[in-house]
Amino acid sequence: MSAFPNPVNEYAARTVAAGVVLVCLAALTLGQPWLLLPLAYGFWARVLAGPRFSPLGQLATRVVAPRLPGEPRLVPGPPKRFAQGVGVAFSTTSVVLWFGFGLHGATWVVVALLAGAAGLEAAFGLCLGCRTFALLMRTGVIPESVCLECRDLSLRHPGLTSGAP
Repeated sequence: MSAFPNPVNEYAARTVAAGVVLVCLAALTLGQPWLLLPLAYGFWARVLAGPRFSPLGQLATRVVAPRLPGEPRLVPGPPKRFAQGVGVAFSTTSVVLWFGFGLHGATWVVVALLAGAAGLEAAFGLCLGCRTFALLMRTGVIPESVCLECRDLSLRHPGLTSGAP
């Protein structure tokens, strides 16, 4: 099994998020709960192995992102992996609610929330999972050793200093 990539091409991550939005919207508008299964599989595959076993991850990293203009925008991997873990929680919850408990209304609420979060990432580069990761690092829940780049931007951008002016 491959490790989660670090750094991550943000354009590929946003492409994956756009794909998640499309799958969520298709499931919601067409009333097709079976789409929740590949949605959950994709999140599990990406959180465990990065894009290697995820069809959407492969499409994003091998086809779409390399064809986008400009240089890749590299961002730390740990927050993106955390965000994929949040996607695991939401997508798996939707599967369990629908197929395990028959709670159809609750399922669609969870899917809509997932689509909203993925939409923010896809359209604006606003990763709610990454923001949560940063908050958990600031409060000490996630140790700084998990993502040194997140703590000190000068590690990614040598022109910056880590000290306060």
